[in-house]
Amino acid sequence: MNEPKPVELKMTIDEPTSAGHYVNFANILHNPTEFVLDFGRIVPGRPDVKILARILTTPVHAKQLLNALAQNIGIYERQFGPIPEVTAVPPPASESPTN
Repeated sequence: MNEPKPVELKMTIDEPTSAGHYVNFANILHNPTEFVLDFGRIVPGRPDVKILARILTTPVHAKQLLNALAQNIGIYERQFGPIPEVTAVPPPASESPTN
């Protein structure tokens, strides 16, 4: 049998996209045929989240992304040490309950 030849992908990126966006918020929605990933930024002291990017993809690609992230986090942690896990974000000092 003939083995399929690997395809070499050439990626391109335009100037505005290459600047990227800093995000510290993600929300994931899904239905039987797609995953919707919203990425945004929360600013301390503000109750709103500005969504900066929305990615729509298939369940197959979402799972490939999950695996790629897991693999890259493993590589990162081997090189730089463990990434601390944050289980809850404490409220800002101005919103802390007082006794």
